Amino acid sequence: MSLCGTDQDKERLIKRLARIEGQIRGLAKMVEQNRDCIEVLRQIASASGALRGVWTQVLGDHLRGCIAKAAMENDQAIIDELIDHLQKIR
Repeated sequence: MSLCGTDQDKERLIKRLARIEGQIRGLAKMVEQNRDCIEVLRQIASASGALRGVWTQVLGDHLRGCIAKAAMENDQAIIDELIDHLQKIR
């Protein structure tokens, strides 16, 4: 099984992840430079929000792709897998 979505969706996802990677590297630099706690906390919150955005994008693609197909084919296993995942996240 692979990621749902078009090549354009995947390219957009990779660009978002590259920006997050830059944010994380910036965060490590902030810690090395002994920057103020509040600045580090803001950067952590920003990176966390960006990761949530990626999660939302992948979830949307999964719902429109794999889950829609599973519903049409009455494939309960993929739907149960998503339900299990959603129950575990906070």
